[in-house]
Parts: sequence; structure tokens; C-alpha cells
Amino acid sequence: MSTTVATRLVAHLQPVTAGAQIADVRIGLGYSAVRLSTGEVGLSWTPKEEARCCQQFGEAGTLVGRPAGDLLGWLERPDALRRMLGLATANALGVRLAPAPATGADVIGLLGLEPADHLVMVGHFGPLLPPIRKTGCRLQIVEAEPDGEELGPEEGRQALGRCSVAIITATSLVTGGLEGYLEALGPVRAAVLLGPSVPLFPEVFRGSRLTHLAGSRVVDGARVLQIVSEGGGTPTLKVHLEAVIVPVG
Repeated sequence: MSTTVATRLVAHLQPVTAGAQIADVRIGLGYSAVRLSTGEVGLSWTPKEEARCCQQFGEAGTLVGRPAGDLLGWLERPDALRRMLGLATANALGVRLAPAPATGADVIGLLGLEPADHLVMVGHFGPLLPPIRKTGCRLQIVEAEPDGEELGPEEGRQALGRCSVAIITATSLVTGGLEGYLEALGPVRAAVLLGPSVPLFPEVFRGSRLTHLAGSRVVDGARVLQIVSEGGGTPTLKVHLEAVIVPVG
């Protein structure tokens, strides 16, 4: 792909920014959320370092009332906090588009893992680890700051070139590593971008080796905003989200 995912996301959503302003912004411990003036709510993962120092955000107090297109453009900024708010805004704006066709919500069933498979997971996504390990496949986990047997980013990119299946968490959209991981992917039989922050727009990812987007649609925006404000994460949010899998091809 000749342009970045962030650039394509901004271009894809720019037509639906007309008339939309930022009505509410919540920066939580696990996730952050944006509500538009027309009611749509979008989520994004909160980087851990930002959760500890978000009170120092210099533009706090100026976000409500701004055009949604302004924050959408932050997807292309270099700092993770602005990218986070840009992604939450993108996911809120995406509600204005016709939803892409989905194929259920069972990621493990979709992948059909077997003992012969080599799965590389970029970002530790704990809920999937027990069912993955039950399949007997070879599993390698990639983290920015690896612990124990985890791989670092450079080793992870090398492993992505050799694996048969890949799961890349949407945190990489916020931290800025997604482009490198997508470029490193070899001829995998399946590659999934995973997590509640995933922007469910398959058009944006065509031309990459991603095969599916496994994300969530907000069902109850008011409850999502409350849980984010109270420091909640995936376990408390998930009952107010609809998990979906969208094919990229």
C-alpha cells in the first residue's frame, strides 16, 4: 500500500464529517471515547503511559464544539494521545456510514487453527490465549517491551514474514507500529486486525495482507461513555458492544 492506513482512514471518512462537531470526550484508563454532536460514539484504546498523564493534555477544555474533522485529522499526528482521539473520532464517524457486511464474531472458529499452524500475535490479547493454546499451534507474542519469551518489534516483524496466521491488535494504530507490521506480513492464509478499537472499514485495508477486521460496534453509547469515565475496560464494556468480524476482501 502506497499510503498509510491513517491517511486512508481520514480520506475515507472526510465526506461524513460535514455538520459533525465534538460533543464529549472521555479519556479513560483502558479506553477513551468520543461522542459527536449527532450522538454517535466511538472507542479507542488508551495507551498506558497516556492514562497516567492525560491530565497534562495541553488542549483539554478546547475539544468540545470543535469540528469532528479536526480530531479525525489527528490520526496522522506523531503523538499517541492525539492518534487515540483521532481513532475514537473515526470510529464515531463510521457509524454514519452503511455498516460493512459481517460474518459473525468467533475469531478462533474463523481461523480454524491446527497444530501445524504458526500464529504470531502482535499485542497481548489475553482472552484469546486459552483457546489458541488448546489448538496446539505454535504461538509467538510480540510486544513493544517484551517479557520472558515474548518477541520485540524487530523479531516480531521477522516472525510475521514466516507465520501462517497473524493477529494484530488495534493498539498498533495508536502506538504507530501498524504500518511496519503490515509490510512485514508474508503469504499468510489469514491475518486479523483485532480489538474494540478496530475501524471496520474494509476498503481502507484492501491491498494489504489483512483478511479480516474483528472489532466492535457501540450498542449503548451512554453506558460506554460512563464506563470509560469510571476506568472500565473490555470486561465491563463488552455487554454494551456488538462484536463483529468483517472480511477485507
